[in-house]
Amino acid sequence: MQELLERLLEKNRPLTQKGKLAKYIPELARQDPSTLAVSVVTVDGETVTAGECPQKFTIQSISKVITLILALMDHDEEDVFDKVGMEPAGDPYNSIYKLEMMTPAKPLNPMINAGALVVSSMIVGGSVSERLERILDLVRRMADNPEIGIDSSTFRSELTTAYRNRSLAYFLKEYDVIGDVEETLELYVKHCAIALNCLDLARVGLCLAQYGKNIRGEQVIPRDLARLVKTFMVTCGMYNASGEFAIRVGIPAKSGVSGGILASVPETMGIGVYGPALDDKGNSIAGIRLLEDLAKEKNLSIF
Repeated sequence: MQELLERLLEKNRPLTQKGKLAKYIPELARQDPSTLAVSVVTVDGETVTAGECPQKFTIQSISKVITLILALMDHDEEDVFDKVGMEPAGDPYNSIYKLEMMTPAKPLNPMINAGALVVSSMIVGGSVSERLERILDLVRRMADNPEIGIDSSTFRSELTTAYRNRSLAYFLKEYDVIGDVEETLELYVKHCAIALNCLDLARVGLCLAQYGKNIRGEQVIPRDLARLVKTFMVTCGMYNASGEFAIRVGIPAKSGVSGGILASVPETMGIGVYGPALDDKGNSIAGIRLLEDLAKEKNLSIF
């Protein structure tokens, strides 16, 4: 596995030159576009890394998986999906168009920004800090790393430039889909700024692969929720490239505009990828190809 990861990483690293950083968030524009890293943690306990794996990055939209799990632990499934749908969007992750077309306004799924804002507003807690701590606690337990925290610089950078997300939040507020706009936006941006590395991400993927059990065997989340969120990862996890990714790679995955990709092969392994150079859909351009190659070499597709 070590030789395979190193070979695939070096094969696909040149693709980073064809991607672009997410420069609309100033702090993400500081990333090195040539960076590429991957970690694999198997259900048998094997851990393999290649590339710049120790480097930390913010999870951005990958956090939508975590907040969906927590919201479903706080509320009945029916209550959550009364406010946010289960269907692929087919539009950019930050689009407002479909919201305007639906009556009443209801985000199509929890993996787009509008849906994630609704989900964030449903997390139980007496303050933003309390709700954020619950999100962090879940990430830490899934990754078995109590040191995971927030990158304050990225949080401030993203909050300052969150014009589209603020617009989405106020649109949703008009229809009473969310509560306090500024509190919801602060929580959303903060959980997007959770910082970890590829190994942490692979361990989160392993927790989902083991239906809620982390690397130490602790049942962190209910088994049925692990199954449910992996389904969303397949249908909606790679923005509006999810269908192509399912066909070419066939692994439940969730990406973020920092260049991270969380992947989970049921009962087999968790995978964490980091490559900040993005394609035109907002996914790591080299990371997607690396996962495609790995899936083919190891026959990992769930289909």
